[in-house]
Amino acid sequence: MRDLGRRHARVEAARQLEALMETLVDEPVYEFHTLGLRLRGGARIRRYYRQFFDDYLSKVSGGERLGEWVSERAYVLESAIQVRGARGPELHQVMSVLWAQGERLGGERIYAGEHVVRAMAGSLFAELEPIPRTR
Repeated sequence: MRDLGRRHARVEAARQLEALMETLVDEPVYEFHTLGLRLRGGARIRRYYRQFFDDYLSKVSGGERLGEWVSERAYVLESAIQVRGARGPELHQVMSVLWAQGERLGGERIYAGEHVVRAMAGSLFAELEPIPRTR
């Protein structure tokens, strides 16, 4: 799991879309739990990453990994990301839980404030749907 999670993070930082999509199942699910919203499906996740690379990562000016945890089923990263915002520098605190589904990642659970999720999701924010309640 550590190798898979690190490979996913590495190709994401390098903006290598095809290599990143190869780390994911065909129909991944990305959940933004602080907002109770999700994005699912291979085509949507591909579109998410295209705009994420072009719009969000182009504004990143630095950052650091605050923590890393791994189990058999999940790889967790805590990051502080420095971003050039419209009103000056911003610090985006993000907790990402990459979870396994077979030999690939089933998706990601992202914990961040609404302004960070809006910045990361860009125009796809309008396509986020509620996470269904299971209980």
